[in-house]
Amino acid sequence: MRTFTGQALHWEFRDGTGELTLNRPPANEIGQQMLEELEHFATALETFSAEINVCIIGSAQRSGFSAGADLRELYNRSLPLDQKARLAGVRDFIERIHRVFNAIDAAPVVTIAAVHGVCFGGGFELALTCDLVVADKMARFAFPELRLGLIPGFGGIPRLRRDVGNALVRDLLLTGRSLNATRAHAVGMVSQLAAEGEALHLARATATHIAKFDAATRIAAKQFIKPIPHSEIQHEKELFCKLFDRPTVMAALKKFAESTDPMPYLP
Repeated sequence: MRTFTGQALHWEFRDGTGELTLNRPPANEIGQQMLEELEHFATALETFSAEINVCIIGSAQRSGFSAGADLRELYNRSLPLDQKARLAGVRDFIERIHRVFNAIDAAPVVTIAAVHGVCFGGGFELALTCDLVVADKMARFAFPELRLGLIPGFGGIPRLRRDVGNALVRDLLLTGRSLNATRAHAVGMVSQLAAEGEALHLARATATHIAKFDAATRIAAKQFIKPIPHSEIQHEKELFCKLFDRPTVMAALKKFAESTDPMPYLP
């Protein structure tokens, strides 16, 4: 289908451009529902890729692009399970996420993340699958997983290292601090900086410009300049699962899930 509206997102393919809009309150947390609908989107993107030049991924939520994985859902789903079943469930979720993110990363169209506000954890990792990141000046990027005793698990470390220097990756990974849009632009992670609230508008203007050029050349250039670091992503996945299989992580998730703060992931 060329259009779809679900509980967590909406997409539309028309006039040579695709748009995926994340829309799950309060902050586009990626849980089972979001994942299922992203899987449908990945299939649709493959099906209609010959009809579109560019696909933009943005957010309808005022809070931002995405706060990352739905940690409350993860904790509540894991709570009644024994350790073996809990780890199996997490591994299945991670495997499915990786299939979707790899499909977006490798799509034979130009993908643009239009980012505003919070872009943390798994949301940051989703943005990193895109060829270009357009961010408004209030956007913030972070890997806060360290606070839970984890590392990013959706392929974010290898993808960020593909795009920027290893020193920046270490800074974000080991401190959990956020990176503002201005610095993200300065280090080359963000390709274009927009005024507040203008990221989607700028992404659409960029899409119009990109569509002027030969599609076959764009595809060849993307495949040449943006190889997917599969072996590193696999290593990250295994390390994530190994770290998750510890009592300290469940204790941290419990504290997160019981927090009354609506956005406890904020630094």
